[in-house]
Amino acid sequence: MSAVSKPKVTVILANLGTPDAATVPAVRQFLKQFLSDQRVIEIPKILWQIILRCFVLPFRPKRVAHAYAMVWRNDSPMREILLAQTEALKHELIAAYPQFDLNIVPAMTYGQPGISDLLQQLQQVQQDHIILLPLFPQYSATSTAPLYDAFAKWIPQQRNLPGLTLMKDYHRHPLFIQALVQSIQNFQIEHGQPEKLLMSFHGIPQPYADKGDPYAEQCRTTAGLVAQALGLSQDQWAISFQSRFGKQEWVKPYTDQLLAEWAEQGVKSVQILSPAFSADCLETLEELAIQNAELFLNAGGQSYQYIPALNASKPHLALLSQLVQAHLDALDVTLAPLM
Repeated sequence: MSAVSKPKVTVILANLGTPDAATVPAVRQFLKQFLSDQRVIEIPKILWQIILRCFVLPFRPKRVAHAYAMVWRNDSPMREILLAQTEALKHELIAAYPQFDLNIVPAMTYGQPGISDLLQQLQQVQQDHIILLPLFPQYSATSTAPLYDAFAKWIPQQRNLPGLTLMKDYHRHPLFIQALVQSIQNFQIEHGQPEKLLMSFHGIPQPYADKGDPYAEQCRTTAGLVAQALGLSQDQWAISFQSRFGKQEWVKPYTDQLLAEWAEQGVKSVQILSPAFSADCLETLEELAIQNAELFLNAGGQSYQYIPALNASKPHLALLSQLVQAHLDALDVTLAPLM
């Protein structure tokens, strides 16, 4: 490195993924990639591929494409939000760290912009350090780990490896809890306070948790800290898990069953949010905001409101910025340019 060159540092903001379009072919391609990952589906590979190709991919893409069409704007909501988050951090951090040749880029595990393609692009110019920030507040082998797997496949191809920082989770970070609390409070200032606040997280199969996946317990920690910060009593809030797939037991309680039980018990008003998501997507905008609203209202409830994900809100961006800055500050010592 010359005496005047700046260390090249790339920060990757990574989310799960989305189809390229709200069409059956695009959704089928996306689901094939997503559901073929054995981190996501742990059924023996040959057996699962038979099930996937014969029973899932011929039928499920039509239903999912229809659901995507209900929430699709010019692009997928998740991709739009990821790009907005990336641009906001670029604007703040590149100016704050002139000592680095700093690059902040978006990536997705499945779909575009793909993490594997991005890593191949990055090796065209020697990097001094790469920081990966998975946008999953709670760690799971089904979400964060596939991003680690992409690096594991890329590393053996490199002769001159850059330094690597792979963040794991931020489920109890004070700024994360604060951002969630502020989001709920701002929503309730405008819409009032419900009888019940439900924090619903994407579910995982119970056997995954039994094998040591910390996700469900981290979700419970997040929910408990938010409820505590809001000063809620035990009967004012609950935690649940949505999006079951297949016939095996998943982590409980199930969101749809809990909402039906509440309505039958006479609960009239519910507000729901999903602190597992850093960006609104099909699961939040269609399943939580629309499907579950219909379920609750049809079962006898009177008011059901969805509180949006943190998305590109200022408190959320402040959290993401601080997560990255902590590592950039450390690199300022180890990668300081020679004078």
